[in-house]
Amino acid sequence: MMPKPKKLLDQVRDRIRTKQYAVKTEQAYLNWIKRYIQFHDKRHPRELTAEDLETYLTYLAVEGKVAASTQNQALSAILFLYKEVLDMPIETNFQFIGAKKQKRLTVVLTNQEVQQVLDRMVGTTKIIGQLLYGSGLRVSESIRLRVQNIDFEQGQILVRDGKGAEDRITMLPEVLVEPLREHLIRVKDLHQQDLKNGHGRVFLPNALARKYPHAETKWIWQYIFPSKTITKSRSDNIMQRHHISPSTVQLAVHNAAKSAQIDKHVTPHTFRHSFATHLLEAGYDIRTVQELLGHKNVQTTMIYTHVLNKRPKAVRSPLDNMN
Repeated sequence: MMPKPKKLLDQVRDRIRTKQYAVKTEQAYLNWIKRYIQFHDKRHPRELTAEDLETYLTYLAVEGKVAASTQNQALSAILFLYKEVLDMPIETNFQFIGAKKQKRLTVVLTNQEVQQVLDRMVGTTKIIGQLLYGSGLRVSESIRLRVQNIDFEQGQILVRDGKGAEDRITMLPEVLVEPLREHLIRVKDLHQQDLKNGHGRVFLPNALARKYPHAETKWIWQYIFPSKTITKSRSDNIMQRHHISPSTVQLAVHNAAKSAQIDKHVTPHTFRHSFATHLLEAGYDIRTVQELLGHKNVQTTMIYTHVLNKRPKAVRSPLDNMN
């Protein structure tokens, strides 16, 4: 008896996991593909054309009033479906109404505010918060750091597969050297205990797993900020200790900012904004800041110069000039 063919969304899920996409990406892509199919009265995507996709994208912008980034994510998900699952790549010469890019002011903390927030954080999340501000890391980059990514001798952090699948090097703050060394002693003890209990494995992308057959249990490949629990991997149900959840860091930062009574919308990414702005305030070259942040285009980094120029202190009030 022939096995029953998998449902389309299950095929999408399998393909996403084969390509080792992040869990959040998997969830978002499945959601957009499902909504796309429902929008077209549950017709199979094979029956739909590029014009049907244009109609849906226009609907998202005009009726759904989604942000440009949201519309782009929907497009990426549907293009993934056609190219990777249905083997029907679509030409991208679309004629749809693009969603308007929202102009948002970047939230930046003062040095004193950064200190107030960090002072109210404790343990592992405090070290992560210090890395976000002291090294300019994204949350996803910090929680995915592995033991071998820290070079204590050179005072550097190697960020692997950052946004845009790029590697880069950033600074390791001197004040974090000892706290990180002490933290790693505790993490190594946990890893040793896991090995004794028959675990001690960590997730590795397929290519690395093939290249280094037994690397998943080696110390240098372990996450610096491991999860408190051991769980089954999505692909093969092997018990692994994953990294700490980003939501844990987000909650710790939120609670610390609230405790410090800072009247700004403070998130972990605010530390990265503050890192860039404070370096520019200190007179560092924008190209240097661009490299540390991992921006492909200097125009992305330029937003922080706009923040500097738009601060009230950058323009002197005419009333003050009378005195």
